[in-house]
Amino acid sequence: MTLITAMLPVARRRLVTLDVTAPVIQAAKLLSAPNTNLVIACDPDGLMVGVLTKADIVQQISRCTGCSCVTAVADIMTRDIIKCCPEDRLQDIWGVMKSKALRQIPVSDQQSRPLGLLDASDALQVLLKEVEYEEDLLRDYVMGIGYR
Repeated sequence: MTLITAMLPVARRRLVTLDVTAPVIQAAKLLSAPNTNLVIACDPDGLMVGVLTKADIVQQISRCTGCSCVTAVADIMTRDIIKCCPEDRLQDIWGVMKSKALRQIPVSDQQSRPLGLLDASDALQVLLKEVEYEEDLLRDYVMGIGYR
């Protein structure tokens, strides 16, 4: 049973945050980086208040006319954040990610400070290793080798 806390080193490397008052163009620049699919918008105290995806940016840009688009991140971000905590079980969070079709999910502390960004591919790798280990144990038991 893996907890999200075990995934924090990798999740921290994926974390990208932005001030909620920043212009959308700044979020677009951050999202243009390789393997960056979600930006977490934070208030001045560093607390998560929303998230932005590439789809949010594209939708906003489709409504802009030339260089007159100076919308703030706060105006287009998703405020209803689906997140997890370090104490959560990875398997439970994977279920949430599957049911909501989430590619990434923010990890936060109890005060809603962002700690990292859990990616589905990272979660799947860990869950697959857990299953492989359980299969090895079961095979060894059936073959009379004993437990490791």
